[in-house]
Amino acid sequence: MSLTAQSLKAPMLALFIVLGLAIECGKAQAAATETAYFAGGCFWCVEADFEKVRGVDEVVSGYTGGTVANPTYKQVTRGGTGHYEAVEIRYDPAVVSYEALLHAFFRSVDPTDAGGQFCDRGDSYRTAVFVSNPEEKRLAEAAKARAERDLGQRIVTPILDASAFYDAEEYHQDYYKKGEIVLTRRGPKSKMEAYKFYRNGCGRDQRIRQLWGNDAPFAS
Repeated sequence: MSLTAQSLKAPMLALFIVLGLAIECGKAQAAATETAYFAGGCFWCVEADFEKVRGVDEVVSGYTGGTVANPTYKQVTRGGTGHYEAVEIRYDPAVVSYEALLHAFFRSVDPTDAGGQFCDRGDSYRTAVFVSNPEEKRLAEAAKARAERDLGQRIVTPILDASAFYDAEEYHQDYYKKGEIVLTRRGPKSKMEAYKFYRNGCGRDQRIRQLWGNDAPFAS
């Protein structure tokens, strides 16, 4: 082997080692992220709630549970698609457990209401937990039973098998923290202001506090 080849071999070997470690690190980080799927009425509110949770990396608003591929917001809210407004929660299980997310979810909604949530009525606004495997189903059923005992009322939130999840339109994502101006019944407001006005007017937090009291994790 020539001197030049020898001089190049060590740096190239070091580069390959670094690249290999980076790839493995990326795989490990990707593998660490898991997903949970909840429907809790207006997805703006559920997204805003769960993005506060330590260990949650991202929450995406969308539609799931129905039969129509790539549905639009108008289609879902009009009815007939079978879809729920729902969220996909991407989280680090080393920081927050699936059980903890379930516990918070049941106490962030009115799980006794089979006709929608708060001022939003209709099938697309019903509550549900969508599970991806038998272990998630077991944990979800246990969390539901515990919530029912704690509340002392029958919980109607179903535990359903997960199906295709479709991201909602971009203007719905992170609605609660956007500054763009929209027209509301009280005139032009930023989306952030419109979200706060809607949430308060819909009575979400008031009803959750009435049901869960100090156990409500997000009600302001």
